[in-house]
Amino acid sequence: MDATTLEEPQPAVQSGHGIKAVRACTINQPVEALYNFWRTLENLPLVMKNLVSVTPISSTRSHWVARGARGKTIEWDALIINEHPNELIAWKTAENSDVAHAGSVRFRPAPGGRGTEVVVTFEYDPMHFDLKIFSRLFGKKPADTLGADLYRFKALMETGEAPTNEGQSAGAGQKEEAA
Repeated sequence: MDATTLEEPQPAVQSGHGIKAVRACTINQPVEALYNFWRTLENLPLVMKNLVSVTPISSTRSHWVARGARGKTIEWDALIINEHPNELIAWKTAENSDVAHAGSVRFRPAPGGRGTEVVVTFEYDPMHFDLKIFSRLFGKKPADTLGADLYRFKALMETGEAPTNEGQSAGAGQKEEAA
């Protein structure tokens, strides 16, 4: 697959309006394995806590469903706007979405043959969200939510399972659900 760059006229997050979060980690797996997992968009709910599903519509467009407040779901379409196999996937929400965000994930070999450095950059416009929707999707500290999702990605790719506290009698997940 060759590098692909596709653009829509309007950015998902207007310049100067967004909040940016960046998280990175080194994962002890080859670039190709990590890129292929991420590019298979249906896999992302396995590592992103608030995602219910991602359904590809075409090679560059997908439909996303996330958990919202009070058992509701939030849905939007996203577009891959830049792609370089085994290096970069960049996306943004489709025009007229209820969710306004854009981001990228970069993959590069870690120094010394120690796996792959993965860097996720995410920018969102909190003014384009209902406060409850925003809080549910991104948490009180969106960079921390992004970091936790990236940690689950690392754990899943290195061990074959993502850590969870579901079903435990105590823990952060139980407190969040009660709130």
